[in-house]
Amino acid sequence: MDTLELKKAKPQPKALKNLSGSVAVLEALLAEEVTTIFGYPGGAIMPIYDALYDYKDKLKHILVRHEQGAIHAAQGFARVSGKTGVVFATSGPGATNLVTGLADAMIDSTPVVCITGQVFAHLLGTDAFQETDVINITTPVTKWNYQVTDASEIPAVLAKAFYIAGSGRPGPVLIDITKNAQLQLFEYQGYTKCEHIRSYRPKPIVRKEYVEAAAKLINKAERPFVVFGQGVILGKAEKEFKQFIEKAGIPAAWTIMGMSAIPTDHPLGAGMLGMHGNYGPNVLTNECDVLIAIGMRFDDRVTGRLDKYAKQAKVIHLDIDPAEIDKNVKADVPVWGDCKETLPMLTALVEQKVYPQWLQKFNDYKQKEEEKVIKDELNPTGEVMTMGEVIKTLNELTNGDAIIVTDVGQHQMVACRYAKYNHSKSNITSGGLGTMGFALPAAIGAAYGDTSRTTIAIIGDGGFQMTLQELGTIMQFKPNVKIIILNNQFLGMVRQWQQLFHEKRYSFVDITSPDFVQVAKGFGIPGKSISKRGELKDSLKQMLEQDGSFLLEIMVGKENNVFPMVPQGRGVAECVLSKEEI
Repeated sequence: MDTLELKKAKPQPKALKNLSGSVAVLEALLAEEVTTIFGYPGGAIMPIYDALYDYKDKLKHILVRHEQGAIHAAQGFARVSGKTGVVFATSGPGATNLVTGLADAMIDSTPVVCITGQVFAHLLGTDAFQETDVINITTPVTKWNYQVTDASEIPAVLAKAFYIAGSGRPGPVLIDITKNAQLQLFEYQGYTKCEHIRSYRPKPIVRKEYVEAAAKLINKAERPFVVFGQGVILGKAEKEFKQFIEKAGIPAAWTIMGMSAIPTDHPLGAGMLGMHGNYGPNVLTNECDVLIAIGMRFDDRVTGRLDKYAKQAKVIHLDIDPAEIDKNVKADVPVWGDCKETLPMLTALVEQKVYPQWLQKFNDYKQKEEEKVIKDELNPTGEVMTMGEVIKTLNELTNGDAIIVTDVGQHQMVACRYAKYNHSKSNITSGGLGTMGFALPAAIGAAYGDTSRTTIAIIGDGGFQMTLQELGTIMQFKPNVKIIILNNQFLGMVRQWQQLFHEKRYSFVDITSPDFVQVAKGFGIPGKSISKRGELKDSLKQMLEQDGSFLLEIMVGKENNVFPMVPQGRGVAECVLSKEEI
């Protein structure tokens, strides 16, 4: 190496002799600027936890009550903070308890790094105590996984793990570390963040000619329509997206995962797409002449029957993952790339326009939905409270500034339909997998992901009972999580389908629940249960003003249904507004 090369060479970190694999793991987390770990100790990961004892001032560890709670909490943390969530779990059942959360994170593109302990390397394949082949089990539900059997691999493997989890289309990564590798001493040469992996291209090369072709289609359009998903949020492209739709003057509807990328009251915001989305955007998908899909994957809940989906439209699809292009809906113009890069290129080429007649059609459908659905949901005249009026009252009190974490079911659809958001990364839910039990642990993680805003978990009586043990995590670590249980005494979404499509044969959906307020009290969390409309606003105010966590159970109508609805097997234009239309 000549003198000039010596001057340019980066100074190498000083070697730390005889560092254990466990300490190397924690040094990697510090180098990746990790602040919070969600986990549960056990025998196979005990050396890492022993090392963590000396890092308590540098790394915050949240002891959950179940490993599924750990990964959902890490998901909530990642979705709110925009950083990679981190999970510790032991081998065998500890690792397998992560699988549901890994699958959830995979389909919803959430960056999570899970570090699991494993039995000693010489015991692999012997059916040792708490040995499970976690690599083969988790391969279908991770973006990448790897088993470490030698401590010297740890720095490079973890650098690669964080790079893969957080780059391109994000996703979960699992690193399984044998116990001998955790205990082994090796000559530590420092930690270098990974910035490139041969054969892995997180961002496809943007082809300018496709951007130009997209702009030409948009400029010629008479009825253009934007449908956007979480890719806008993951790409940190909210500003670029807003500039695009405002210059082009195009109405834009969001998927559940894309919600909050723009304020819900934006003049060009057309509402939510999907099975229980807004009437106008669903029906008018089949009337637009150019459909511009941005950071969304044409999920079946958004498209309905594919053979009836937007057949009249030219389709432009912007996505960072080339595998999503043409997977479900054929694109006339594919625009590969990070939308933070492609959107400004497209904005520069589109003409400044407005479409008053086209926008009026959305308003007309909105008015029809208002008269047939929304009016009765938000301002009911009957004695029984509706889920919609709860969300409406919550909006009035939070002014759209809260983080709302929803579980899965009717309450999820109602919250996503009616919640108001002013800020991005505010709607946290299990979208693609639909994981009941997601909300409570995810809300705990969300509360650590952004301490400046109120975190509210909205959960059904069924989903709450799947992970209510995480009230113990709230009791011990005291994150500020407000919990609303919308109790309809049913597994509501399944009951709705049984009513509408199975002749009201309510098969095992009538669920008996404990006294949730007393359960919360047992965990030191104050609570209240209400069933009368006159108590609603003051009770929500009490919850929001409570110092620390609070549980509010609200009894709502047992057999209320969520409409509009695109019945399964129908196209989006066959969206119905009542059960009489089915």
